[in-house]
Amino acid sequence: MVDGKLTVHFSDMPQDYVIVAVEKARSMIESKTPINEIATSIKKMFDKDFYPTWHCIVGNNFGAYVSNEDGKAIYFTYGLTSILLFRAG
Repeated sequence: MVDGKLTVHFSDMPQDYVIVAVEKARSMIESKTPINEIATSIKKMFDKDFYPTWHCIVGNNFGAYVSNEDGKAIYFTYGLTSILLFRAG
C-alpha cells in the first residue's frame, strides 16, 4: 500500500507541468504499475505534450547527476517511489 505522501525535493518547472507529472506518477504508483512502465509512460507523455526530449528515472534507490534545460526538471517522491524527470537535448 502506498502511504500517499508526496514530497517535491526540487522543481524549477512551471506549475502546470508539475501537476501533470505528479498526477500521472501518483495514479500509476497507486495502481501498482511496474516502475519501468511508469518511467516510459511519463517520458512519452512529456515528449508528446511538452516537446522532446524528456528523460524519466523511477525507482526506490538511485543516484543521479544530470544536466537539464532551465525550468525543465523535477525530483519528487510519492510513497517510497522517487521520480526524476527532466528535459535535455
